[in-house]
Amino acid sequence: MGCRSERSDDGGPGGTTVVEPELAENAAALDRPWVTIVWDDPVNLMRYVTFVFQKVFGYSESHANQLMMQVHTEGKAVVSAGERDKMEGDVRKLHAAGLWATMQRDS
Repeated sequence: MGCRSERSDDGGPGGTTVVEPELAENAAALDRPWVTIVWDDPVNLMRYVTFVFQKVFGYSESHANQLMMQVHTEGKAVVSAGERDKMEGDVRKLHAAGLWATMQRDS
């Protein structure tokens, strides 16, 4: 990626400023939230995963159960979204509870 972020159509003052598309895409990517993903594993019982979602995120039993079923049937589920620091904390809490969790930028 180059260092130029803007260019002027005539090179002089008062010209039209054009933002390079690559940088505009990167700026949009910075606005996307991060997500925490819980992955299916062969170790934890479904009841336990539901319990962890309730305790860590404060989800209702119904919502926690829906997320657990998504993990079970699809292999993964997004369980939280927000700023990077918060998602790092969520991943740490899930790891402490014995669940397999990762984080990534929302797509």
